[in-house]
Amino acid sequence: MGYKILIADDEAEIRNLLRLYLENEAFTVIEAEDGLKALEAVRNEKPDLLLLDIMMPGLDGLHVMQQLRKETNIPIMIISAKTADAERILGLNLGADDYVTKPFNPLEVAARVKSNLRRFYDLGGTAAPTVEETLTCGDLTLDIGSCSLTKAGTPIELTSVEFRIMEMLMRSPGKVFTKQQIYEYAWGDEYFIADNNIMVAISKLRTKLDEDPSRYIKTLRGLGYRLEK
Repeated sequence: MGYKILIADDEAEIRNLLRLYLENEAFTVIEAEDGLKALEAVRNEKPDLLLLDIMMPGLDGLHVMQQLRKETNIPIMIISAKTADAERILGLNLGADDYVTKPFNPLEVAARVKSNLRRFYDLGGTAAPTVEETLTCGDLTLDIGSCSLTKAGTPIELTSVEFRIMEMLMRSPGKVFTKQQIYEYAWGDEYFIADNNIMVAISKLRTKLDEDPSRYIKTLRGLGYRLEK
């Protein structure tokens, strides 16, 4: 089944450019030129992913996203002329899955659309987080909103890749994840020969979690990794 993409942007030129490249990737594309129409389109058309501009008339993109996050966990990619780190962090904290700045390379946008769709739907996106969500496994607690991990109340500093690995593992304790699944979720890219990257990241995580390297994250040789329940 093909994916349906909603482009919400008040600039027709940008919508037309994105449509051209996305339809070339066999996506079905629908459009909205302002925030209110974007809300209506999500509710009525049920797209699989939303490309959302921030600066739109009527209702800006951040308010659109805040409203949608009360209703759906659809992947949202912000496309914005605002390039400051504070704007990017705000967008991600409000629930965006990705943030692309203008001007952009449409080939990169199309690739990131595919990456976000794969990460969300192939890895069980129905459990996508809200800003307030926390995950708990034993004495480990992962706060999704603040991207922080604690062990028995003691903070553990994580890189972004380490955070995504822990998020993935803690959503399904006891489940075995393959190296491909871990790489594509944590790095947000297609899996190549990346065994060393994964091994290094897992090793660093184990060191941070406990003196016993196998206490929390188990290796299943030839299969992948799992978090002990």
